[in-house]
Amino acid sequence: MAEALDPVFQIQRVYLKEASLEQPNSPAILLEQAQPTVDIQLGVEAAPVAEGVFEVCVSATVTTKIGDKTVFLVECKQAGIFEIRNLPDEQMGPVLGIACPQIVYPYLRGNVADVVTRGGFPPVHLAEINFQSMYEQQQSAGNSPTQ
Repeated sequence: MAEALDPVFQIQRVYLKEASLEQPNSPAILLEQAQPTVDIQLGVEAAPVAEGVFEVCVSATVTTKIGDKTVFLVECKQAGIFEIRNLPDEQMGPVLGIACPQIVYPYLRGNVADVVTRGGFPPVHLAEINFQSMYEQQQSAGNSPTQ
């Protein structure tokens, strides 16, 4: 009986949920010599999918522009399915907002670099992220990654 109450944390699957690349001003923009600006936005979402099973998604949007013209726009969403059972409620938020994104994020980084490279550009390497700091900022702003 005690075994039924032991905490459970298992990765069921990690997968690329969504990926897109847009080059709306190609080919003309590719002839520009100016240095592009790069804007990177990251997000974390978590949602229950069954009893004790959660999907955690980490998304990245990379927008590269020269002036006001987009060179390319990449959107990727990497997801993981996690079995999480018998944890105290106060630990669920940090597990879904910190531990799970840390597992999924390296896959997202690789996929973003791959999509950008396949689009004919030098790879964009996303920086390492401190998900604990990101989670704490969301909590202090009243936002939770769980939706």
